[in-house]
Amino acid sequence: MTKVVVLVSGGLDSATVLAIARADGFECHALSFDYGQRHRRELDAARAVARSLGVTDHRVLRIDLRAFGGSALTADVAVPKARSIDEIGTGIPITYVPARNTIFLAFALGFAETLGTFDIFIGTNCLDYSGYPDCRPAYLSAFEHLANLATKAGVEGRGRFRVHAPLLQLRKDEIIRRGLALGVDYSLTWSCYDPTPAGLACGTCDSCRLRLEAFERVGVTDPARYEEQ
Repeated sequence: MTKVVVLVSGGLDSATVLAIARADGFECHALSFDYGQRHRRELDAARAVARSLGVTDHRVLRIDLRAFGGSALTADVAVPKARSIDEIGTGIPITYVPARNTIFLAFALGFAETLGTFDIFIGTNCLDYSGYPDCRPAYLSAFEHLANLATKAGVEGRGRFRVHAPLLQLRKDEIIRRGLALGVDYSLTWSCYDPTPAGLACGTCDSCRLRLEAFERVGVTDPARYEEQ
């Protein structure tokens, strides 16, 4: 089995990507990050998802992006609530974490090179998303180019690094349908940016709104536990 590195946040997108990689016959090495995010609850979800889908290895790396702040997820800034789907799709919100995917992919690249693999899977999506610049096709293409210039394995021509984003052009409801067909247990996943003290999803942040709207389009009840919907 070919080894691959899969970025697993604990959300429904990354869980679906992990299921796709497993279904395609890859030996999956999962990588998650404790980066100081206010929704650290997602790490419990990442561990549960990784166990349920039978990864070979799951590593959780600790990095402190709160040292820089600059985001509602890593600083004492209010998370936007109750925005319409149209509003969510306009502009780059305060929940954008500066350079987050670049940082995550850089770690994944180092992990991949030490494993002797050239394949990295990520759950980025550029349709039903919050306008983040590091979720776009041009960005992923540019990172692939960097990976092949900046690594010993790439320079020596032992292979070509590829960033696989199988959900990139799918709507959120299409992602859920794909995951359900592959047996993903979405009750294990976590999407909320601002969990309550009781450990419930808020139901009104951008991520909760996109998730709830997608499950409604699928016609399936979202198994997540919400404070309000």
